[in-house]
Amino acid sequence: MGARKPLDELDPAFPLLEQAAGKVGAQAWAVGGYVRDRLLGRDHPDLDIVVAGEKGTELAQAFAELAGAPPPVLFERFGTAQVNWQGRLIEFASTRAESYAPDSRKPDVTPATLDEDLRRRDFTVNTLLMDFQGQVEDRLGTGLRDLEARVLRTPREPEATFADDPLRMLRAARLAAQLGFELAPDLLPAMRKARERLRPPVLSVERTADELRKMLLSERPKLALQLLDEGGLLEMVLPEVWRCHGVQQGGWHRFDVYEHTLEALALAPPDLLTRLAALFHDVGKPVTATPDGYFLGHDKVGAGLAREALARLRFSKEVGDRVARLVELHLRPAFYQREEWGDGAVRKLARDAGDDVWRLLDLARADIRASAFPDPAKIDELENRLREVLAEKPSRFSLPISGEDIMHELKLPPGKDVGRVKSRLQELVLDGQLPPEREALLEYLRAHPNER
Repeated sequence: MGARKPLDELDPAFPLLEQAAGKVGAQAWAVGGYVRDRLLGRDHPDLDIVVAGEKGTELAQAFAELAGAPPPVLFERFGTAQVNWQGRLIEFASTRAESYAPDSRKPDVTPATLDEDLRRRDFTVNTLLMDFQGQVEDRLGTGLRDLEARVLRTPREPEATFADDPLRMLRAARLAAQLGFELAPDLLPAMRKARERLRPPVLSVERTADELRKMLLSERPKLALQLLDEGGLLEMVLPEVWRCHGVQQGGWHRFDVYEHTLEALALAPPDLLTRLAALFHDVGKPVTATPDGYFLGHDKVGAGLAREALARLRFSKEVGDRVARLVELHLRPAFYQREEWGDGAVRKLARDAGDDVWRLLDLARADIRASAFPDPAKIDELENRLREVLAEKPSRFSLPISGEDIMHELKLPPGKDVGRVKSRLQELVLDGQLPPEREALLEYLRAHPNER
């Protein structure tokens, strides 16, 4: 793992970095996730460079000049700089030590030795160095061993590491989910002790949400949620999901609501909206549970809770609305029965789901597979029927008449009545009672002059 690599396998930035380091007389190495992922055979386009002494910004400027890149963005207070080169972000940081106030995650930065800099990092697998000839160096003596063992361990006592930067607790769960690593035994107890530091203003909501996105899009989102739960963090970050613990459910379900949620999340495809919907699809059940085991209205209640949670986590309103719509609709595909659903019902599902209709089916498949439901193939049949109605020509999903046409035929002024008539016509067209043809619709209006 530490063998020197042929020059033609080196990162294309390395020759320029080596030249720039020689020009300014700096010692520098690639460090962190780039080195870790390269040794694991994973892609990691962005590149972090650690620079001994206080020459980080100077090296960044020299590299940008040699590479023909825009001037670096400088962060003088932290001794860091960023260069955007060929669509990659290359970050330069002088070796440094950090100290944190109890109510902040913004550090006071002072110069430090290389070893001191490495020890203040998050995990040992991120302390490995790679020089610009591709040689790997494990100065702390633990990084390569933990990489081979696929273990996340902190360079210092985990309590100190997490107290310095509480985001690292979320990063532990996220990296475990992305890489398939285990946590060292002392990490979860340390998380439980430090969990209050996840609250704003110590940790911003935006940083929390960014880690959550990465967890959900990882190969093992279920593992990420399990680790958050075991570390006492799930209650802090996603209380709506945490409250699903121990809520029993009957019928075809094999798990309580919490375990079922994690199973559905694991089975959902790696799309952010779909996985967010899987995460929140049953959060309405703890609120709506009845003594006899029913959850009437949990879809609508859950949609509201999902929208509130995503707003709290600073997701966009569009994301919140689309996830809430998926949560509210998630039972409809499961209730599909060919003998009971005419084409009108299929068309109305397509209309209500809109651009997320295929995500809704993916959510339904994950929900059904996470239970002992006996007929999962019916979702495939529903998909075929949806494709048929969506391919109809002319389309039944847009009316060939306007509000002005309705006002003209019915002698109506602008107002809510026009919208109601238009909605009524849309329902009739979707049901197949009227053809999607302009003259047919105008004739219907003429025959029903009192339509409101």
